Amino acid sequence: MDPSMYLLDLVVFIGIFGIMSLSLNLEFGFTGLANFGKVVFFLIGAYSYALLSQAGFPFYLCLIIGALIAAVFGFLISLPALRLRTDYLAIVILTSGEIIRLIVKTEDWIAGGDWGTSVAPAIALPGASAHAGILVNIGLVYVCLFICFTISRLLTNSPYGRVMRAIREDEVAAEALGKDRAKYKAQILMLGSAMAGLAGGLYVQYLHYVLPGMFLPIVTFTVWIMVLLGGPANCWGALLGAALVEVFDRGANLAKDLLTLPTDASNLQYILFGVLILLVLLYRPQGLLKESAVKTRATERVRSLGGAVRNKED
Repeated sequence: MDPSMYLLDLVVFIGIFGIMSLSLNLEFGFTGLANFGKVVFFLIGAYSYALLSQAGFPFYLCLIIGALIAAVFGFLISLPALRLRTDYLAIVILTSGEIIRLIVKTEDWIAGGDWGTSVAPAIALPGASAHAGILVNIGLVYVCLFICFTISRLLTNSPYGRVMRAIREDEVAAEALGKDRAKYKAQILMLGSAMAGLAGGLYVQYLHYVLPGMFLPIVTFTVWIMVLLGGPANCWGALLGAALVEVFDRGANLAKDLLTLPTDASNLQYILFGVLILLVLLYRPQGLLKESAVKTRATERVRSLGGAVRNKED
């Protein structure tokens, strides 16, 4: 592949998985929800986009409706699971995701079953070069990433964001203060699922095809690595983790073509990921970027008053 094409392709994937990382960061980083079935909402958005585009819907409606369908599934899956402990919640979402993937795989009427189906690009440019097509995708993906990032920042730097962190730290205390933890968890799962569904739609329209093998559980664990590496409860950390993991991923594939390695490039990739996570957990358990502080009018006023008191004491 032309090096410039390879680099542009990397930029697209960083944007798509940046959205995935932001969505998990809202759920786990800020709210403490262990969503180990993240890939299922990615799958739902992808298949919704594929089926809607085949039905003749414009691409923006395919993306929006796909995100909404993923949000609905997030709500439905959350209903029986949210009152469970964190570890049981993770198991329920993981198994629900595998059930949905196997249904899609075995039912041929759903976008071709195990064989998959082709997907039209969001913005077709007849006669344009491959570079132009990727540049258009970069624009589309990063507009969506900017929207998701802005929503995440506004939400987490608000009174709602303080409740999210309170639920993460101590659910019982938050509920004692009148906060319905089940309602907040369901809302966050719906928002995170909608973002993952949006990323799934962008993913399949860029690749021009969809099949069940693209949505294995390893996708979920890759997104977890992004969040843990970049720094939970930090929106910039989620993006940094996505960029680093995608660079390692693509770098391992490139090494397969350029170098003679004693092991398969895919195995090398997982080895590198494992070493990275061990180093981060040992020497930087909060991630490369520490948790961001809440920035609301109330907290800014408290900080300013605290600074004034210290200055007076001095």
